[in-house]
Amino acid sequence: MENLLPLIIQLASGAVGGNLAGALLKKQSLGTLWNSIAGIAGGGLGGQLLGLLGIATSSGMDISGILSSIAGGGVGGGALMAIIGLIRSATKK
Repeated sequence: MENLLPLIIQLASGAVGGNLAGALLKKQSLGTLWNSIAGIAGGGLGGQLLGLLGIATSSGMDISGILSSIAGGGVGGGALMAIIGLIRSATKK
């Protein structure tokens, strides 16, 4: 269960990051549902990528581990939503 908690935090913060990016980038927004889905995927990928780079401290659930999971998930979710939104708006033209 201790290994699942950082992933759950990353996925949840990814959904928030995806919706926040959608709110800031209205032209690239995919809508609330798809912003959340892209954010969840990006949150999982971003958190795992930070873990592979050794930036995230997922060995324990201390405050730094929780904050790195939130940051990795939020940034990854927002980034993936923005990338998908940019690709989608570029292919519409």
